[in-house]
Amino acid sequence: MTVSVHGVVARGKGEPVVVTEVLVPDPGPGEALVRVQACGVCHTDLHYKMGGIGDDFPYLLGHEASGIVEAVGDDVTEVAPGDFVILNWRAVCGQCRACKRGRPWYCFNTHNAQQKMTLADGTPLSPALGIGAFAERTLVAAGQCTKVNPAIAPATAGLLGCGVMAGIGAAINTGGVTRGDTVAVIGCGGVGDGAVLGARLAGAKTIIAVDVDDTKLGWAREFGATHAINSRNADPVEGIRELTDGFGADVVIEAIGRPETYKQAFFARDLAGVVVLVGVPTPEMQLDLPLLEVFGRGGALKSSWYGDCLPSRDFPMLVDLHLQGRLPLKKFVSETISLGDVEAAFAKMEHGEVLRSVVVF
Repeated sequence: MTVSVHGVVARGKGEPVVVTEVLVPDPGPGEALVRVQACGVCHTDLHYKMGGIGDDFPYLLGHEASGIVEAVGDDVTEVAPGDFVILNWRAVCGQCRACKRGRPWYCFNTHNAQQKMTLADGTPLSPALGIGAFAERTLVAAGQCTKVNPAIAPATAGLLGCGVMAGIGAAINTGGVTRGDTVAVIGCGGVGDGAVLGARLAGAKTIIAVDVDDTKLGWAREFGATHAINSRNADPVEGIRELTDGFGADVVIEAIGRPETYKQAFFARDLAGVVVLVGVPTPEMQLDLPLLEVFGRGGALKSSWYGDCLPSRDFPMLVDLHLQGRLPLKKFVSETISLGDVEAAFAKMEHGEVLRSVVVF
């Protein structure tokens, strides 16, 4: 059996998205059917729409989501009908070499639902990041569902499914920020502000936000940035050094994914400091750094996959911190919208008018 729902579909590269009928099958072995309650409009969905991730159109967009499990297939033990869950796009396998070495956050064999959701005419859909949550219901691998405390608002919870988790994890998990550290974050959208919040949570003494938009810098201050640099008006490397006694920051997080901003991060870190790349570059981008500087400055150059998070460990913990009043996740929600507003939300996001638009069902 299948259920017919409305979903947001990108039919072709650069085309406006459409709300159309989507057919969702009953869950098979290892799968779960989720009634989506909220889904954030993430820049990754825009990348899919514009063909920046692949050309496997049509795409069922949406992935930063929370909802209620309605049904599960055979052999599912992680969740049960009625559970409130956050969806994640790195369902660990437990069997690959990373998992067996005790590093499941690097899982090299993450999995998705085997069955396909389709258009009404039977055309298979490619769900964004294996989720496809701009729909009233979606089919995912059961391992993509992480049960959390249902006291959190769905619109807030879903943000941990991608951008906010990527930023918090880049600071805490990948960057290893700890009390007393100096931290700089280049790029203060949803991911960057998540990194600012993560650095604050970890006890950093100095948190420097860098962006070309004063509005975004204002948002970063609300999440805990102690200083702000508009790099349209000032050299961010010099500014970061001035604010760190001339040394550079212990951890610099690049949340844009461009060669020029990565170089700024590289030269703005202290000796033996850490650079974390959490912004996603496009395939054609190349990086040119003097190898002697790479050697001579020491430290580490790291990439952060999904904030190196382990959903089963990190999502419940962060939800609990939010419910205790220690993690202001609700501040990320700029507006709540309907499915028909997703195209307009993409435009607002590109123009820097919102931190996060969230579709609420």
